[in-house]
Amino acid sequence: MPYDVTVVLNDIPGALAQVGETMGKAGINIEGYCSFSSAGKSYLHILVNEMEGVPQALREVGLEIDHQREVFTVDVEDRPGELGKVARFIADSGVNIDMVYMGTNTRLVLCAFNSDAARSAVDAYKASL
Repeated sequence: MPYDVTVVLNDIPGALAQVGETMGKAGINIEGYCSFSSAGKSYLHILVNEMEGVPQALREVGLEIDHQREVFTVDVEDRPGELGKVARFIADSGVNIDMVYMGTNTRLVLCAFNSDAARSAVDAYKASL
């Protein structure tokens, strides 16, 4: 099961590099990521396939996980309208997507509080292809 891990960094040069290097040295592959800055902090979301080793690797460089949660990914074609198609299947099931970003290999990373219903909607999307 993939996980989204949120790490709060100081918004300074080299902070992202430190996380990437740390994860690489620990043998943890980053499957996707996104980041935004606010008030001198950077909120980094990292997609990993499993949590094993992640907390320890980050602690070794003085970082802590602010939040972690199970997410799901959807392989999509790199063409106009695909995000809309996936989001429509989920919306029509009555589920609100509270976070989305792109992972490697044109995969959408989706977070929803009602993950069972969202997962069912994604399965319906996949069946429609």
